[in-house]
Amino acid sequence: MLGLLNDLLWGKVLIVVLISLGLWFTIASRFVQFRYFGKMFRILSTNQAFKDDKYGHLSSFQALLLSVAGRVGGGNIAGVAVAITLGGPGAIFWMWVVGLVGMATSYFECTLAQAFKKSEPDGTYRGGPAYYITRGLGKQWKWLGGLYSVLLLITFGFGFNALQSYSVATSVNDAFGIPTYYTGIALAMVVGLIIFGGVKRIARVAEVLVPVMALGYLGITLMVLGLNAGKIPDVFMLIVKSAFGLEPAIGGGIGGAILLGVKRGLFSNEAGLGSAPNVAAVAYVPHPANQGIVQAFSVFIDTLILCSCTAFIILLSGIYDPATIADQGGVALTQTALADHVGEWGRSFVSVALLLFGFSTIIYNYYLGENSLNFFSGENQNIYNAFRVAIICLCCWGAIMDLGTVFAFADVTMGFLALVNLFALALLFKTGLRIMKDYDQQLASGVRVPTFDAQRFSDLNIDSSAWELEPEDQQQRQSGASETATSTGR
Repeated sequence: MLGLLNDLLWGKVLIVVLISLGLWFTIASRFVQFRYFGKMFRILSTNQAFKDDKYGHLSSFQALLLSVAGRVGGGNIAGVAVAITLGGPGAIFWMWVVGLVGMATSYFECTLAQAFKKSEPDGTYRGGPAYYITRGLGKQWKWLGGLYSVLLLITFGFGFNALQSYSVATSVNDAFGIPTYYTGIALAMVVGLIIFGGVKRIARVAEVLVPVMALGYLGITLMVLGLNAGKIPDVFMLIVKSAFGLEPAIGGGIGGAILLGVKRGLFSNEAGLGSAPNVAAVAYVPHPANQGIVQAFSVFIDTLILCSCTAFIILLSGIYDPATIADQGGVALTQTALADHVGEWGRSFVSVALLLFGFSTIIYNYYLGENSLNFFSGENQNIYNAFRVAIICLCCWGAIMDLGTVFAFADVTMGFLALVNLFALALLFKTGLRIMKDYDQQLASGVRVPTFDAQRFSDLNIDSSAWELEPEDQQQRQSGASETATSTGR
């Protein structure tokens, strides 16, 4: 039954819904992910991106790294290898396509999460799909926000944390011969130290870990590209030709390439699932669109950069052979390919990369679970502490158990999670466009740093206390209004 539901959700329904909505968001927003692609870098190069406020909220940059920590996981290493094994090199092309389309979806879900974030009594923020469903669609939809929170807790808080623990422990065992239960215990201890420190400690760990693991994996890929520079054009041509059925059929030809590419792309970048908005809402930014633009960039990092790293490592290697590639798969294929390029130490490098990717995902998944609990219980520390203890136990249990049924169940709940979020996004799309146009108009009027004035959106159920800007940002808002008036007058 779980297999049938997974095939229906991920093989048919979600592929159509995610791609259709992504294209709708892209076209209706005048290709927002491309219009503001350069601005992604400009936002991250300013002091504003690294700024928090008097309550110590996350900066825009910290929220970006925390979301990248969640998006980047085993799918970037094992998932890409599976896509190539079953769908051929053409699957990578369709992964790129779904990543580019998903950037628009991520922009709108994270912009809405920022707009409808809620200020807590201690001055911190909470937000995400459950909050923009309840506040944006109205109290009559609170049941849907509750359903989303339950699915989020089951899928990420419990199911995928056990999965990541299992993946990390088995990878370390394969590479170094360390028993899985030792890895599970060590993982539980380190995770416990981090999650009991709250979201700020989680963000500080991500701020160090994510650049190290992402740049390290990118660095080894650049080494591989340098060693095989002459073959790179041929690999690009192989990917494009295979995507349109112009190469010998692998795993169902063009149909298999599209299916595997889209499916693995969606699993990897999580655009549309509503997971990243839970983190995006916590950041202190002057305008919701700021974080939407930054979070769209995290999809680009995950799919267009890191997934491509794995693809080129495999396709440039001497071990890639369409006739025999089915004999290997997942992590083993990536390990063998990298070892072919740099020697046997490449196997250990892949295992360490998977360890870091999996570890970062665990702490990210924990925060998603905590946020879902907050929707029901508020800042109840007893419930949070009980959840933290449960996560620590899951790290130990997941490392040594056969979790096939648990994973299949989590895949099903993730499918329903995506459907709930995408339904809400479709209903709130006009609101998202309105916020985007406010940002566009300020930029067109010459305002360098657009700011969000909640009073201008008084017809929406926005928590104005969550948009009380710091004095310098308030001054920026006032000067921006003056610049807009002057521009209009001219």
